Amino acid sequence: MAKRIDIVQNYLKEKNIDALLLKSKTMKKWMSTMTGSGCKILITQSKGYLILDGRYLTEAKETEFDLEIVLHNPHTTGRNYLAAVERLLKEENCKNLGVEADEVLVNEYEQMKQLGVDICLLDEDIMNLRIVKDSEEIAAMRKTIAMTDDIYSKVIQHIKVGMTEYEISALVQYYSIASGAQQMSFDTIVSSGERTALPHGRPTGRRVKAHEPIMIDFGIQYDNYQSDMTRVCFIGEPEERYKKIYDVVLEAQLAGLKAIKEGALACVCDQAARQVIVDAGYGEYFDHGLGHGIGVTDSNEGPILNSKSQTVLKEGMMMSCEPGIYIPGVGGIRIEDDVLIENGVGVPLNKTTKDYIILEEK
Repeated sequence: MAKRIDIVQNYLKEKNIDALLLKSKTMKKWMSTMTGSGCKILITQSKGYLILDGRYLTEAKETEFDLEIVLHNPHTTGRNYLAAVERLLKEENCKNLGVEADEVLVNEYEQMKQLGVDICLLDEDIMNLRIVKDSEEIAAMRKTIAMTDDIYSKVIQHIKVGMTEYEISALVQYYSIASGAQQMSFDTIVSSGERTALPHGRPTGRRVKAHEPIMIDFGIQYDNYQSDMTRVCFIGEPEERYKKIYDVVLEAQLAGLKAIKEGALACVCDQAARQVIVDAGYGEYFDHGLGHGIGVTDSNEGPILNSKSQTVLKEGMMMSCEPGIYIPGVGGIRIEDDVLIENGVGVPLNKTTKDYIILEEK
């Protein structure tokens, strides 16, 4: 059962675009329709179509009642799905067609230019259709984020000296799927000791030691919506050099959270957190933006919070807030929450503590 067709059609009318072709799994998830590679969505200003081949027909008839099902058979037409798109565009007298720029291959684009309509390559506009979450989306994300907190609490119960980063990553995967997650949001980040200086450090066979940082950055997908959380824990009391970095990052994260609110510029939020790190003398070691949007994906989702973003934050937007300090040869700290703008202010939805997480030496 497709959703949010009206949002797409209002956008088309506003931009004077006659039709929009959607291929990405991200947009198909957002519209709550079938996500198979052989399923394409065509939305015009007055109608919506689900174009598919025979592999998906039975399922479509059982689940999709809001989009008109259009069966395309490449074996009889000798052409791909664009034959059906061409017919529908002619039936509705469409003069132009919007497409997702990052979903179109070069040869496919050349075929589209033969459809007899102007092709509009769309990028940020497509992302912005999803940028403000409705109440149903927010409820789904609250559930996903709560599950993420619970998974983390279970994982850290098993962490001990001598365990490898691979083993910790496996625990994250196990408890995520056991909790009902459809899949991980992205490849889980697990790093320890000096390897925490790698912002996207993937797990290795390195064995964790006492008194050093253990960074876990992971997210899950549940009911099509994703989460993204980072926490750093220690086995035994952390070394003073890590405490110093941790305290600065936490202060920066709290400053970023305070700045996230309705009407704020995204770059101003980034600056609020970044200035804390700069003032503490670690400015050169914070080399990414403050955050990114979260929804049906944690990539290509708005708003983007960095030093250049001119996005004005609005009620219902969901984003990460994740400043970090990464010192080569020493290590790093990152603290990340998923934040909802609710009643005008940024509300972190994660409940996992941001105080030092100190595990018992076993």
